[in-house]
Amino acid sequence: MMPRLSHALALAGAMALWTTTAHAHPHVWVTAKSELVYDDKADITAVRHSWTFDEAYSSYATQGLDTDGDGKLSASELADLAKVNVDSLSDFGYFTKGKANGKALAFANPTDYSLDFQNGRLTLNFTLPIKTPMPANRMLTVEIYDGTYFVAFALADGDDAAATRGAPHGCTTRIIRPKKPDEAQQQQLTEAFFEALTANANFGMQFSNRILVACP
Repeated sequence: MMPRLSHALALAGAMALWTTTAHAHPHVWVTAKSELVYDDKADITAVRHSWTFDEAYSSYATQGLDTDGDGKLSASELADLAKVNVDSLSDFGYFTKGKANGKALAFANPTDYSLDFQNGRLTLNFTLPIKTPMPANRMLTVEIYDGTYFVAFALADGDDAAATRGAPHGCTTRIIRPKKPDEAQQQQLTEAFFEALTANANFGMQFSNRILVACP
């Protein structure tokens, strides 16, 4: 399964596939939902992600995985691919950044991960534990984005794109979605543009999806 991955959530060979049909970033599109988990001390303990990939990626990613030939993809048939994905996420900071009351959150290795395939789209579900649970009784901010903009993340429509579990009474949740590049900007996002960026570039930050939880 390892050769299936070329960029955390992008398959090996996927670049060749997409460059025949597209000439600019991004190459993978993800619709995201997230749940922020608190304990009984009002500390933030984990972020639970659910990422649904576009149909082109999903189709390519699942080639040859229906080993029993029943026309369906079971959790067991997707288990190895799920492990490859989550094992690779650490190289990219899990595409997730967070702060609790201004202090950065450090994430442990993903747990409770799985893949499912419905309506032609692949969904990765996983939990990001926080290494040291932190008080978030004033402000919690979680951002989801790919700094290279190879993967384009978008929080799902509706307020349920960001939920809390166990948050203190009186907390409010706000979603800030990024503006999409206009047609002129999109035309400038060629492979040459991204190849010219330095290793420290964080172009994708401007397309960050932000979840804010404010507590009294």
